[in-house]
Amino acid sequence: MQRIFSLIISVVFQPLVIPSLVFGLVLFVVPEATSIPESFKNSLFYLITLSTLVIPMVTIFGLRLTGTLKSIHMADLKERAIPFSVTSIYYILTVYFLYQKKEFDPILWQVLGVITLAILILTLVTFFWKMSAHMTGMGGLLAAVVVLGIKFPTFQPLYALLSSIMLAGLVGTVRLYLNAHRPIEIYVGLVFGFTLCFIGFNWIWA
Repeated sequence: MQRIFSLIISVVFQPLVIPSLVFGLVLFVVPEATSIPESFKNSLFYLITLSTLVIPMVTIFGLRLTGTLKSIHMADLKERAIPFSVTSIYYILTVYFLYQKKEFDPILWQVLGVITLAILILTLVTFFWKMSAHMTGMGGLLAAVVVLGIKFPTFQPLYALLSSIMLAGLVGTVRLYLNAHRPIEIYVGLVFGFTLCFIGFNWIWA
């Protein structure tokens, strides 16, 4: 039962979910963080979710069905290179698309650009070490909450921050329980994700 619960948490709060959570914060929880009109926010959010979550997930399931991946959990370091690389390409293309749309607030491509940079570095690291992608994402989410709380006084980040910390602890715990990572891989992933995104988001909303 504990293993099933851990697998569910690991899948539901996978790294690909994090961009949607970050943009959910930016577009809906802290609306003053962007100049996007209310009428366009839902469409943009669906577009970002499609390109950063749905399409990469469909691709990963496709790799699993064709036998390229032994498991969607990618416990083996060697299995992570292809899906991580393909995901990076999807993210780069989405950043480029948002960048080309001059009518959009540049914050959109900049925020996704920071996230994409984290994924690119994570992908490079994956070729020789198994840093936790889950915790890299959690670190990025924590950084988004902290930066938005600092930059926008109207946003009261207490509950969002507590929720993010608890979620990061839960995800880290289940990843360890599933023997998906060693503790050092969990800690480094969290610190890396938080540090890079904290610096990047601070630059965006300077």
